[in-house]
Amino acid sequence: MKGFGGMLAFDLRGGEPAARRFAEALRLVALAPSLGSVQTLICPPIHTSHSSLSPEERRKLGILDGSLRLSVGIEEPADLIADLELGFEALARG
Repeated sequence: MKGFGGMLAFDLRGGEPAARRFAEALRLVALAPSLGSVQTLICPPIHTSHSSLSPEERRKLGILDGSLRLSVGIEEPADLIADLELGFEALARG
């Protein structure tokens, strides 16, 4: 990504429990209620930006229970990759 910060979203198999396990395993990336900082942040839209919608409305918008949004900050890419690997390792352990 070039220029301003980047945002990406991804869905994890296993729904909300998987998203929670992934986010809680991170050490550098902070779990946040909103996205907008120089720090890399992650949030589950079912509990933040889209919490007022019903599950059906969220599904129509492509927001699943295992969805996470990641706002990329200014940290070193290698540090972010290593931190995200902690999340994936937590999923692999179940």
